[in-house]
Amino acid sequence: MAPGPITVLGLEGSANKVGAGLVRDGQVLSNPRRTFVPPPGQGFLPGQTARHHRGCVLALLQEALQEAGLDPSQVDCVAYTKGPGMGAPLVTVAVVARTLAQLWNKPLLGVNHCVGHIEMGRLITGAQNPTVLYVSGGNTQVIAYSEHRYRIFGETIDIAVGNCLDRFARVLKISNDPSPGYNIEQMAKKGRQLVELPYTVKGMDVSFSGILSHIEETLFAMLVEITERAMAHCGSREALVVGGVGCNMRLQEMMGIMCAERGAQLFATDERFCIDNGAMIAQAGWEMFRTGQVTQLEDSWITQRYRTDEVEVTWRD
Repeated sequence: MAPGPITVLGLEGSANKVGAGLVRDGQVLSNPRRTFVPPPGQGFLPGQTARHHRGCVLALLQEALQEAGLDPSQVDCVAYTKGPGMGAPLVTVAVVARTLAQLWNKPLLGVNHCVGHIEMGRLITGAQNPTVLYVSGGNTQVIAYSEHRYRIFGETIDIAVGNCLDRFARVLKISNDPSPGYNIEQMAKKGRQLVELPYTVKGMDVSFSGILSHIEETLFAMLVEITERAMAHCGSREALVVGGVGCNMRLQEMMGIMCAERGAQLFATDERFCIDNGAMIAQAGWEMFRTGQVTQLEDSWITQRYRTDEVEVTWRD
């Protein structure tokens, strides 16, 4: 491990966004990203998304270094998203990370995507030990830290909330630019009637597949309910919303009301840090690297299924 300040490059590419970010001891130095935007009515396919990432990633790397005012000799570690995510995009970014680590003679670190979101949220908001609602295109989980693991208290039992919103947008041919969820949110602001929908909470888990024909308010109410239940179980006074869906202002508003009623505090970030980005991978990599973790080259594979609670959280008491 390098003495003094530690600078980590993070590369993210688990879904339709590819990013390169540089973090030094809690300071985000740069965080550019690009988004693959398919036509309305279509989702992003793995092969198309991977080609997009291959076409962007080297320019993003150069942009990140230039914005941070650094050269490769000043980078201490290269971190990349190991998973979860889409196979082809993950492989694209992992190959770049492995190549850079060997060219620059730097340690390599495979980072759990979900843990990256949590550590970025903790860094930006200052939340100390929050109950985490992680909501994105591929993941929906309620998480709390205990004994060197991020424990999953509840999750979706079918599709993720972001995927539900995306599929709804495809049915209605709502634009994917800048994202389906953002455009649904803007349309919902103009709504005048709340339609009753299936509300499926099973203990600490939720099911969204039966709601595809309607959408948003009911989804968020279900998420708020299971987050509140986890907070009660943990005696938590902090809630943190992370993931791409976490920048939805209505979800933040509903979570804020719940927290206020409990005498708790809500922490959330905007689209710069909620949506997939390289800096979140760099930040999680920084936490891992400073506690002695590295990924050997022969172990630098990717996995589409990499659960949050599989990670040993060596950097927290």
